[in-house]
Amino acid sequence: MKYLYQPMLSEIEKKVIAAIQGNIPIIERPFLEIAQKLNIEEQTLLNILQNLCRQGVIRRFGATLRHQKSGFTANAMVAWEIPEDQINEAGEKMACFQEVSHCYRRNPNPKWPYNLYTMIHAKDEESCMNLAAKLSQETGESNYILLFSQKELKKTSMQYFCD
Repeated sequence: MKYLYQPMLSEIEKKVIAAIQGNIPIIERPFLEIAQKLNIEEQTLLNILQNLCRQGVIRRFGATLRHQKSGFTANAMVAWEIPEDQINEAGEKMACFQEVSHCYRRNPNPKWPYNLYTMIHAKDEESCMNLAAKLSQETGESNYILLFSQKELKKTSMQYFCD
C-alpha cells in the first residue's frame, strides 16, 4: 500500500520504535516488559504498534537468523544482467526460492551492467553455484556473476530514534 504523506510521529511513537529495534525478550509477555520500561500500559503499546503497522511506518516484525551459526557457511550475492522488460518477472520468480534472502533491483552502470541482485545462502560454495544455476534455469536468465562473501565486517540493523 502506498502512502501519499509521511505521518508525523509523536514522541511516544518514537520511543516505542526505539524500544522494539533490538532483541525482543523471549518470554511469555514480551510486550508487557517493553511497555513497563516505557511506563505505559501493555495495551497502549500494542495499540501504538498496530497503528504504526496500519500506517506503514512499521513494515514487519521478524526474527534475524545468524546463518553461519545455523549451518549455512556459504553465501553469495548473485548479480544478474536482465533486460529491463523482464526484470520484474525474473525477480518475482527468484524471490520465491527459500534460499534467497534478498532480491532487489539496482540501476546498472556502464562499467557494471548488472541490475538484479539475489543473496543466497547454502552449506558450501558449490551449493551456492548449483542454486544460482537453478535460478538461471528457472528464469531463462544466464548472464550472472557470483560474489562470495569473504569476511563479514559489519552486520547490524538500522537504529532509529535512539538517544
